[in-house]
Amino acid sequence: MFDPIHPIGPMPTPGGYDPQALEQSIARIASFPVRVRASLKGVDPAALEGTYRPWGWTARQIIHHLADSHLNSFCRFKLALTELNPRIKPYDENAWALLGDTGIQQLEATLLILEGLHARWAALLASLAAEQWLRTFHHPDQGRDLALHHLAHVYAWHGDHHLAQACLAMGVPVPAKL
Repeated sequence: MFDPIHPIGPMPTPGGYDPQALEQSIARIASFPVRVRASLKGVDPAALEGTYRPWGWTARQIIHHLADSHLNSFCRFKLALTELNPRIKPYDENAWALLGDTGIQQLEATLLILEGLHARWAALLASLAAEQWLRTFHHPDQGRDLALHHLAHVYAWHGDHHLAQACLAMGVPVPAKL
């Protein structure tokens, strides 16, 4: 049955360290900006103002959110790799989605952020040794420590999840390889 909140299915649950699964998640993170651009190709700019559910963000807000969220995640990975279980700073993603930079008509600046960010993020992830994947940060809103190996899967899913939402909002097909 279709779940309007999670159109590609639920977020992955924590699992153990699995190098093969991590390779797949790194590949999804690396290729994500290409899939975003492909989904936007030929889309009428008015479609970016569409939502696929009454209480949802517009496709434009979703794409800007992806840059905001993934930039925060990249920083959290770097904090966890350079500090011992740092306490991260949560942010109000709904408030961020309403700020003035999410209403800009052209998405090019955000797409460039995603491209550069994902290139660096994928390179960082590909460079990690097995013990580095076990490093953690503390998320105060969740009240727990989160391991980097789990978060790589979460953010590979997160990009695909929101891309599916944006496609539904724009009325374009959801890419088959999510």
